[in-house]
Amino acid sequence: MYYIGIDISKYKHDCFIMNETGQIIRDSFSFDNSQEGFKTLLEVLKSLDCSQKIKIGLEATGHYGNNLKLFLNDNGFSFMEFNPLLVKRFASSHTLRRTKTDKCDASVIASVVSDSTIEYKPYRFSSYHIQELKSLSRERESMIRQRSLQLVHITNILDKIFPEYKAFFNNRLQGTALFILEKFKSPSRIAKLNNHDIELIHNHSRKIPSSKLIKLKELAKKSIGNETKYSISLLKSILNIYKSLDAEVSNLESQINEIMNQYKSPVASIPGISKISAGALIGEFEDITRFDNPNQLIAFCGVEPSKNQSGTMDFKGCMVKHGSGHLRYVLFNVAMTVIVHNPVFYEFYQKKRSEGKCHRVALSHVVKKLIRIIFKLEKDNLMFDSNFLK
Repeated sequence: MYYIGIDISKYKHDCFIMNETGQIIRDSFSFDNSQEGFKTLLEVLKSLDCSQKIKIGLEATGHYGNNLKLFLNDNGFSFMEFNPLLVKRFASSHTLRRTKTDKCDASVIASVVSDSTIEYKPYRFSSYHIQELKSLSRERESMIRQRSLQLVHITNILDKIFPEYKAFFNNRLQGTALFILEKFKSPSRIAKLNNHDIELIHNHSRKIPSSKLIKLKELAKKSIGNETKYSISLLKSILNIYKSLDAEVSNLESQINEIMNQYKSPVASIPGISKISAGALIGEFEDITRFDNPNQLIAFCGVEPSKNQSGTMDFKGCMVKHGSGHLRYVLFNVAMTVIVHNPVFYEFYQKKRSEGKCHRVALSHVVKKLIRIIFKLEKDNLMFDSNFLK
């Protein structure tokens, strides 16, 4: 039996090979993260005794190892992906030395693969749709954060040139408020709104009456803001960035909805979970069949409580927060919507609150309940039924 550890990095990878007796077959060597480098690795793998089984271990390091994983799979080699925290703790339990290099990491990963107490589970590639959902959902979240930042910048400029503006729209910069800024750019121009301008705004939003627009005009005339050529130019630039980001978010959401319409996931059948949110969850879970039970999925999401027990002391601590922060962010947002749309989830939340738990802790219980439901639906390919909550 050959045990192979590969430490992944951006430009190169390090590989270490040993056998079941611990004998070093090939000491740590580096190969480039390129076609030529992959060929070098393949030559080494093919030079091994073909009568012996090969177990390969990799550290989960984001997208840096994606091409290598595809290459190994295409050439008929299975491998297992390990959580970096597991590898780190394994290394700490076997030595007090603090030496850490890519070559040392490769040998540690090989040792993890050879450990009989750790079940070897070959990596299973998720479908093309799931990989795309993960990429699109993460990019969407990034774009939304950038878009929100532009709103902060717009607010900062308005505080200088037209401090009364945001309060006029109940402190919400969206819809009509942004449309007026985009069209008229400055308080001096808003102060000169004519009947045609008011009609243009009214056609964009029927909810805002003409009388309110006349009040806005008067407010602009009396504003205490200090308008300059440069501040108006900056506001115009930021509005253009915001508009571009908003269009990109809409484009990403269209692509996610298109995939979800083809994928037909049971997750989207849960009341309160939109196709966008379902797509983000599916992308982060990837192949849910790799989990044997819902508790493993809960641990993967990083929402289980830490536990500290020694002698007569036994208590549960804070949420461990291992794994994807993006996944937890989506789960907690989704949990808040399912509470609103499903009375059983709402009752469960209120029950936890009545037990003295704060909002965040009660919500974390809803998240764990939701994960168990998702596990059941995806594992058995079932559509949501409220009876699952009883």
